[in-house]
Amino acid sequence: MPRLRSMADAALCDLSAVAALELFAKRALSPVEMTQAVLARAEASQEGINAFAHLAPETALYMARASEDRYGGKGDAPRALEGICVALKDTGNLAGWPTSYGSLTSDRKPRQTTSPENDTMLRAGAALIGTTRTPEFSGALFTHSRAGGVTRNPHNRNLTPGGSSGGAAASLAIGAATLAVGSDIGGSIRVPASCCGVVGYKPPKGRNPVTPPFNLDYFCHTGPLARSLADTVLMQNAMCGPHPGDVTTLHPRLELSAKVKPLTGLRIATSLDLGFFEIDADVARNTRAALEIFKSCGATVTEIALPWDVSVIDAGKTHLAHIFSSWMAEASEGQSDLICPYTATWIEQGKAGSAQGFYNALCTAGQMGQDFAAAMAGFDVFICPTTALPAVDAIFDHSQDRLRINGKPVDPVLGWALTVPFNMLSSHPVLSVPSGIARNGCPTGIQIVAKPFRDQDAFDAALAYEAELGGFGQIIPKPDWHAEQNQAAAGNDLHTSK
Repeated sequence: MPRLRSMADAALCDLSAVAALELFAKRALSPVEMTQAVLARAEASQEGINAFAHLAPETALYMARASEDRYGGKGDAPRALEGICVALKDTGNLAGWPTSYGSLTSDRKPRQTTSPENDTMLRAGAALIGTTRTPEFSGALFTHSRAGGVTRNPHNRNLTPGGSSGGAAASLAIGAATLAVGSDIGGSIRVPASCCGVVGYKPPKGRNPVTPPFNLDYFCHTGPLARSLADTVLMQNAMCGPHPGDVTTLHPRLELSAKVKPLTGLRIATSLDLGFFEIDADVARNTRAALEIFKSCGATVTEIALPWDVSVIDAGKTHLAHIFSSWMAEASEGQSDLICPYTATWIEQGKAGSAQGFYNALCTAGQMGQDFAAAMAGFDVFICPTTALPAVDAIFDHSQDRLRINGKPVDPVLGWALTVPFNMLSSHPVLSVPSGIARNGCPTGIQIVAKPFRDQDAFDAALAYEAELGGFGQIIPKPDWHAEQNQAAAGNDLHTSK
């Protein structure tokens, strides 16, 4: 197979999945060559960024060689993601691999089965680069743990890449993966996407398969992270649809289009703060600038008021504490000396909860859905910031540290993420796309929220926005991931006590 020897490794690492597939099909580029470049980037960036829990060079190259054979006419025809480098989150299982969940309490035994969300990627022909860092048991919107150390934001290593899919988003930002799988129970896809300047998608509940028993929790979703919307559509189309490992997946399978359509007549509702969040000035500025782009595309933008308050955050935390605490407590039984402080806090909050509290949280979510439906009458999509500030510190711990925005104290767990309301409204598709750069060099993002199960509406709005920008690279510079930065001097070992 001829090689594009003139294409530098850096260009291969930044190549989109859509473009790579075209080159593979023309036999102008080998999946092996691209995988070698991406693997080299992943290995070289580990010391500074720490995006991966496990790297899989032998597995990745074996898969890439098999893909090369398919493109060469040997064996079966190429599949939807044939030869594309994918990173899988270290919370889903892979048969024959350990799953650490970012915890010292994990037994590290090879798993017997592959989680449904990972199975979709492998069946689509993707080459596994490795598994990505998460906070312990996905229990935070930052990414550090005693087991995995600190994962850092490639745009500013003092800051977090977000969580819990922080390693996934960071790997994309630095070109150490082409696509990445995330999961989102309170913003864990969208927050890292915003912090790292990439795209993240929380599909409506049931669209993508989720590993039991969390497939039964309506807060919990799996979805794609990518560097462009065309790649996000490609990956989402591979992930979605009925799966035998998840009886809650929806019939029929939805096929999204990446065609850019005019937005003339699109009616956008917006709220900068959802009625109660404190919003950083850079986030507000970039959100308003993004809304102006939508106006220039022919959409109308109307600010609306939502009757929500901090009880939304309280209800979200109550729900998450009930779901998380039992799992965390079971997984770490007899090993409480090994868990992170934020894990211990979740466990204690769950123990202190009640059935009445859980019911009350459901009532709050139900009322929120009615409120949002009423507010959205006469509109097509809703736009708001993804996060209330660009990112928290890399070693921030919501169980120990206080958080202020504009000098005002906010809830340290969820008070900086405008994402959890849309886990509570789980039937709404939500995209997080970049909106710009803050003064500290960290990206910011906006959420594009469609009406229940109207996935294409969210993508149509986002695709036109991306096209008008000329691509997200026009507002999000490439991070200098390999530079010797002063802020990296602390390293990635988690040894700080506060």
